[in-house]
Amino acid sequence: MTTSIKDQDSRQSLELGLGLGLALVTGGSRGIGRSIALRLARDGWTVAIAYASKVEEANAVATAITDTGGRAFIVKADISQSSEVTQLFQTIGRRPEPLKVVVNNAGVNSERPMNMVETSDEEFDRLFNINARGAFLVMREAARSIDRNGRIINVSTSVTKLNLPGYSAYAGSKAAVESFTKILSKELRGRNITVNAISPGPTDTDLFRQGKTEADLNRFAMMSPLERLGTPNDIAGIASFLASNDGSWVNGQVIPVNGGLI
Repeated sequence: MTTSIKDQDSRQSLELGLGLGLALVTGGSRGIGRSIALRLARDGWTVAIAYASKVEEANAVATAITDTGGRAFIVKADISQSSEVTQLFQTIGRRPEPLKVVVNNAGVNSERPMNMVETSDEEFDRLFNINARGAFLVMREAARSIDRNGRIINVSTSVTKLNLPGYSAYAGSKAAVESFTKILSKELRGRNITVNAISPGPTDTDLFRQGKTEADLNRFAMMSPLERLGTPNDIAGIASFLASNDGSWVNGQVIPVNGGLI
């Protein structure tokens, strides 16, 4: 029986007690990122949880993983700063596990829906610095650092297709991520690295709930024919698939995960 290079890599990592390799999750301390980190750890990955400021929450995720026999550690990084992204990947590069998965999840939204005419320069810059610039910087460094047969998984939003009033700057910042995804997947030709984006619909997280009333939340829930909000675990399951061998033939795609909303 012929053994592929990928199978050899996986077998050697397991023999060394390193699991499947290393998975980096930015924004891994809460919400969707937290669920993705927990799921990838359960799948057998060593998880690097990157956080910007909430060290207690990041530590709580790492502890939840290690307490159940998984492997995890935390790394502080402001992904809008090029030097900190470089340092993040240098820190990861000193680990024994090969970097195989990068989940580009960190993102921000406005505290409430904000029409274009009332969006300040400062708010526009805040959204684009994290959501677009930050995603670009992480993708650029991931393309330089990730091991062969790697996976880059970005997190966008279904708002890019809904075109909801009050979300112009947020949707624009995430639309950039979708373009980056499709282009980078072609630029990495020949390295067997896939680049995809997950596009969640309304998902029940603290970020989504901010600035919304219960009536708002119910209205969003009823937009889907499944008549509920998504959960972070719904999104984590797709990230798990894309990181696995089963997702190896999916590349350059923006995958809607929104219960049929669009």
